[in-house]
Amino acid sequence: MENMIPIEPLEAALPPTELIDLTTTATNTQISSCVQKFYSNANIFITGGTGFLGKLLVEKLLRSCTDIQTIYLLIRNKKGKDMHTRVDEMFDDPIFDRLKQENSKFRHKVVGIAGDCSITGLGISIRDRQRLIQDVNIVFHVAATVRFDEHIRLAMAINVHATREVIELSKQMTNLKTVIHVSTAYSNCNVQKIEETFYNAPINVDDLENMILKLSDDELQEITPRIIGQWPNTYTFTKALAEAEVANNCKGLRVGVFRPAIVVSTYKEPLVAWINNLYGPNGVVAGVCKGILRTLHCHNNINANIVPADMCVNSLICSAWDVYNSPASRSKEDVPIYNYVTSAEKPLTWYEFHSLNLLFYKNNPFTEVYWTLSFRTVKNRVLNLFYFILLHFVPGAIMDVILTVLGKKPQMVTMYKKILKFTDVISPFCTQEWEFTNHNVQNLWKKIDNHGRSVFFFNMAEIDWLLYFRNYVKGMRVYLFHDPLSNVEAAKRKYKRFEMLHFALKGVLHFVLIYALWSILSMATSSITSNISSLR
Repeated sequence: MENMIPIEPLEAALPPTELIDLTTTATNTQISSCVQKFYSNANIFITGGTGFLGKLLVEKLLRSCTDIQTIYLLIRNKKGKDMHTRVDEMFDDPIFDRLKQENSKFRHKVVGIAGDCSITGLGISIRDRQRLIQDVNIVFHVAATVRFDEHIRLAMAINVHATREVIELSKQMTNLKTVIHVSTAYSNCNVQKIEETFYNAPINVDDLENMILKLSDDELQEITPRIIGQWPNTYTFTKALAEAEVANNCKGLRVGVFRPAIVVSTYKEPLVAWINNLYGPNGVVAGVCKGILRTLHCHNNINANIVPADMCVNSLICSAWDVYNSPASRSKEDVPIYNYVTSAEKPLTWYEFHSLNLLFYKNNPFTEVYWTLSFRTVKNRVLNLFYFILLHFVPGAIMDVILTVLGKKPQMVTMYKKILKFTDVISPFCTQEWEFTNHNVQNLWKKIDNHGRSVFFFNMAEIDWLLYFRNYVKGMRVYLFHDPLSNVEAAKRKYKRFEMLHFALKGVLHFVLIYALWSILSMATSSITSNISSLR
């Protein structure tokens, strides 16, 4: 491809194993940027603080804005663990190690608030609600269910109702500076060009709520495709409705909407290439590297629109400062919206995404794999389904027969059914192109002083994609699969063995196929010759 990143020269100059430390941000300094001054002595309320973006947001605020007074985290009980336990366990994550070294006296600044975004009133007690109303200056509403195939009843409760509840709570806060609602760049994916503005809601929220109250889960599941219409899933659909809640209830608030594109692992901080989930492209890369995903419905030439998580969080933090310096909303036209995307400044195609990952994986293969790496992207949906059956279900069925004979539980076909469902869900974002504008994000970068730019780096125009992908697979290996880089040489040897077996198996299959075709052709020729002879 003409726009392919030049790989070879820099690849040869890069060290072969270690995760490259790209961090240049100096946080322990007497100089304060305009953004850091905004957060000085602030009390912050965050929903979704234990999620992927939420953790990074909490860590960055505590490490770079050391004068913050309190961060209140809305946390629900989960898997038998109460709010206090979950807060304590959150700081065991390695992304907080740097914070512990640079600012060890941070723990008292984080206060858990028991609640649940799927419950009326966010499940917050009267006492805690009053505390938030009196204390909070800045609100980040990050919480959401990001499952694309979430049942519409739960997606509405968490993504839409909770947004309304956060807005209503914010209106009661006596010392509020600003509110940021975190949406998604694809909330309005029913239009081809997505600008930094509100769009019409896909349906009246009250009408949909009445329908949800009257119908059972099964009935709702059956008619969900008709409800969401042009939206590919309940996630983007309910995020569009959540934006409508902000637009309809923004009067009197300094509120902004932050729309990140596809968020992937970190670029620089607090750890290089940190990731903790298998959503979207992460799941594809993990499946390919493990040797279990071999084909994907994808158009190579369209933009991937992935954004590193740490840069996304830095832009989010700065957007709150920018919104505070904007007039309070009189109507939805006054609400600043930030499209944090790649395509407008440093585009990266899916071809480049896959090519760079495949290149760098060969020097850092995973230790535990099912088979060697073999992957293709297919533009035609029907042809991709054929490949999926041939390359996934057929080998999976054979493996299940072998497992059954060995007295083990068959699992491969079941696994591939889940993978097919996963690839179907992400397919719209790999096969459709959107045009995004991000003037507000670009202008935000221009407004920040030089020190603020070094502390809160988020300028997509300056990202080095080659260096990013040099670490991406390594980070997935280390942080997702807990596979240390010290095992690289042993993994390479194992990968070579699988590669030899792969080519040997392909050779045998090709021989069998050619032999079968030759036999069929010979039989047909013999039959024709015999028939001609009998006619004579």
